[in-house]
Amino acid sequence: MARYFMTLAYRGAPFHGWQTQPGACTVQQTIEEGLSTVLREPVKIVGAGRTDTGVNASKMVAHFDLDVPLQMSGPSLCRALNSILGKDIAIYNVEEVAPDLHARFSARSRTYHYYVVTRKSPFFYPLSWQAPPSLDFEAMNRAASLLLTTSDFTSFAKLHSDAKTNICRVTRAEWVRLTEDGWVFIITADRFLRNMVRAVVGTLVDVGRGKMTVDDFAAVIGRRDRCAAGTSMPPQALYLHDITY
Repeated sequence: MARYFMTLAYRGAPFHGWQTQPGACTVQQTIEEGLSTVLREPVKIVGAGRTDTGVNASKMVAHFDLDVPLQMSGPSLCRALNSILGKDIAIYNVEEVAPDLHARFSARSRTYHYYVVTRKSPFFYPLSWQAPPSLDFEAMNRAASLLLTTSDFTSFAKLHSDAKTNICRVTRAEWVRLTEDGWVFIITADRFLRNMVRAVVGTLVDVGRGKMTVDDFAAVIGRRDRCAAGTSMPPQALYLHDITY
């Protein structure tokens, strides 16, 4: 058996998330159909994570296994896939890896970005969130720093999910100014729960709007209750940005 890692990106809006599900167009299903067409055999892929409907990935990693090693080069397979997958998915690299390297379980960290703009823009709105210009990003960063000392993220976890534990280790959580009107929230952790980043950002935005203090944010974490946190943010501004192994 030969195992291959694939690095790719996609725009989430046209898809019902990453994971294959009956009757829905998903990223995983689309790529599997493309691979099966090019390689002329059924191929299943395993992604490094599962993004929700509408969420983007500027970098996703997936692996697939073949009984017989590829008869074409990685760049040739990328070109073949990119020619049939449409404009919303881009395959950047395919390379053979050790058989025990796993796209999901071997990952050491994942980083998400959430982009906001504080001025109306006809260019950025499809892939970012238009924020009120009065958001207090300093207060939001003070609140975000509390995530670095948090281990239980139940308050930001999707209710009734299939996660066995809500424990995560966050190593970076901060708002970074990109332009006069643009900001990005960067968060890195060893793992993420379903809907976690959008719930975290929504609660931080409540701090930025003055609806919640930094102490209130700390209390939300301590309550371990999703109903105590803020609303989930729109998905189009969220990107799976990086995965490390």
